[in-house]
Amino acid sequence: MSQLGSGLTLFLSLMVEAMPFLIFGVLVSGILLLFVNEKQMIAMFPKNPLLGALSGSLFGFLFPVCECGNVPVARRLLIQGASAPVAIGFLLAAPTINPVVIWATWTAFPDQPAIVILRVVFSFAIATIVGWVFSWQPDLKPFLQPNIAALMPASIAAPSGETIEASNFLKPGNYILDPSSNPIALDAANLDAVIAIASPKRKSILDRLPLLLDNTVQELREMGGILVLGSLLATIIQIAVPRNIILAIGQGPVTSVFAMVSLGGIISICSTVDAFFALSFASTFTSGALLAFLVFGPMFDLKSMGLLLMVFKPRAVFYIFAIVFQLTLVFTLIINLWIS
Repeated sequence: MSQLGSGLTLFLSLMVEAMPFLIFGVLVSGILLLFVNEKQMIAMFPKNPLLGALSGSLFGFLFPVCECGNVPVARRLLIQGASAPVAIGFLLAAPTINPVVIWATWTAFPDQPAIVILRVVFSFAIATIVGWVFSWQPDLKPFLQPNIAALMPASIAAPSGETIEASNFLKPGNYILDPSSNPIALDAANLDAVIAIASPKRKSILDRLPLLLDNTVQELREMGGILVLGSLLATIIQIAVPRNIILAIGQGPVTSVFAMVSLGGIISICSTVDAFFALSFASTFTSGALLAFLVFGPMFDLKSMGLLLMVFKPRAVFYIFAIVFQLTLVFTLIINLWIS
């Protein structure tokens, strides 16, 4: 019974901690949809893949959302035509490269400014590298869920300068509902109607408020269920794996990094408060291990994995995980083996 009570407490704490940030991210997504001229904003991003990844990583500073709220925003950016480097750079960097998390990390480690600085530097570098790597895929559709790919713009400029035509994205067999709830086939013949539905004409602010509410409820219903499942899975694993086992293997410069990367992925603590959790390990774990937890967790954990699967196909999620995991290990092992 005690384990059941602890599990329930942990599950509810994860939900209470994460839900406000998911709501915030969904609201930002809705605001981008209804109140911001996204096409002009997206047009401001550099076309160069590397510069696009850099700017996308820094874009999170303007939209301070954690790993529960960044997915809806990144999804909206993709639908509106943002390049893969921009969207993925934002997706990975936003949970850390934002003023709220930087301030929280500084508050937790006031006597260790290197932890704060290196967390930002490593997160920025990894997000930029992953975004740049995905720029080598001219057609992003094979990596996206079909409903996301179908709503992307009719043509997208590839890094090589080529253009991907609408016929490559709009295929028969998928449909979208018009304002009267009539189905419209997602194919090139109905391209103008589909674009009109996906990007409606701007209305007055009062007219757009009900649309913001409808969009918020729809996305919360869609992503909230996945968040519940992810939080439940994280709770089960934390209850099943005793904490002392993780601590026992976390004493060496290498094993401690692996232990904290694993903990960061399993524990699923929101990036706005994870620094205070990491602080409890500061006396027994190396600096590299603490950084591994603070860098990897916000980018990829069990809770956010379900949300990522709402946008990307499993293969793409695995690629993101593999690259982020390897880069985190490289950067933090350098801290432990050659600098500390």
